[in-house]
This record gives sequence, structure tokens and C-alpha cells, in this order.
Amino acid sequence: MKHKGILVVVSGFSGAGKGTLMKQLVKTYDAYALSVSMTTRAPRPGETEGKDYFFISKEEFEKKIADGALVEYAQYCGNYYGTPKEYVEKQLEHGKDVILEIEIQGALKIKERFPSALLLFVTPPSMKELKRRLCGRGTETEEIIRARLSRAGEEAEGIEAYDYLVINDDLETCVKQMHALIQGAHSAPLRNEAFIANIRTQLEELSKGEK
Repeated sequence: MKHKGILVVVSGFSGAGKGTLMKQLVKTYDAYALSVSMTTRAPRPGETEGKDYFFISKEEFEKKIADGALVEYAQYCGNYYGTPKEYVEKQLEHGKDVILEIEIQGALKIKERFPSALLLFVTPPSMKELKRRLCGRGTETEEIIRARLSRAGEEAEGIEAYDYLVINDDLETCVKQMHALIQGAHSAPLRNEAFIANIRTQLEELSKGEK
């Protein structure tokens, strides 16, 4: 039986290693499609257009909002982030699990629109480690680091809305854990409604003595 793909939403504190985790997940396993988000923020050193993000202007982004071309969008630290609708829907229909990296506002919007979406929240083992990783990037000013830590305090209030908490301490272990959680989610009754309905129909027929 061909299954429809699961929409997997990965969120977490800035500096938690979400991007690295998802890239390794897609590289290690063939079951996933990594959705590329759009943003109005400037590229960081080493980031590639169309691979890490689609970098567009604020005006272009707001036109896409008006056209209904995004699954979700939100503002974070003064910039827009959003998910292109067409790519996601096409991959799900083809049976691919689509991985989205989205901050918490967008994740909750996704859950409202796609109740069967799987939400994973990534965090370092401690907040001291989170600050160390942010400082270690070398690409953020002290002001931005403070803003991200302040934002992390707000995001921590919404963790309970997620299906699973993923502690990113060791990369290889964390990738295996994420894969196991996603594959296990395929067996949830919520994502097998057609199969369950078929079972009930067959049971009804058997109870009537039909072959």
C-alpha cells in the first residue's frame, strides 16, 4: 500500500543545529525531501540561493503572501520566513516525507492547516551550550545574539505543542532518533484513516457472512 508522505516540521532555538541535522537526515536516508524556505534576511557566509533558502526582497515576499503562494509565513527578528506551497503538496502526493525548518509561529499554523503534520522541537542539552554555539558562529553581533536568546525564552513557552523533543548533543545519534520518530509516525491511526476504514468495511462484511 503506497502511503502519502508526512509533513515533518522541525523547529528549535536558533543555534540548536536544526539545519545541520536535517541535511544529514536527507543525506543518510532516501525517504525525505527537504523543503527550501523563502526569507527576506541576507545570506550568511556559505549559504547558497535555492539550496539553503530562496532569498527575496520584502516586496516580493509580500506579493507571495497576497497571492496565497505560501503554506505558512512568519516574521522573526525583523525578517520574513515562509514555505512555498506547490513544492510541499507535490512531494507529499508522491509519498515523500517533506521536512520543513520553521520557527514556532509557523509550526503552529502548519499544525492547524495540516493536523497530521509531525512536529519536532530541537534543543541543545543546555542553554549554556546554546549560547556557546551562537557565539561560536562568528557571524552574529552581540546585539543579535542577545535578541536570539531573548527569543529563545519566548519559544520555550510553546514546546509542549510539539509531538517530540529532540536533544541535539551527538549528531549521528540525533539523526537516527529523528528517522525513527518519523518512520514510527507512519503507523499512527491519524495517518492511516483510509486503511482503518477499509478494515471496518471488511469486518462488517465478514460479520454478515460475506466472503
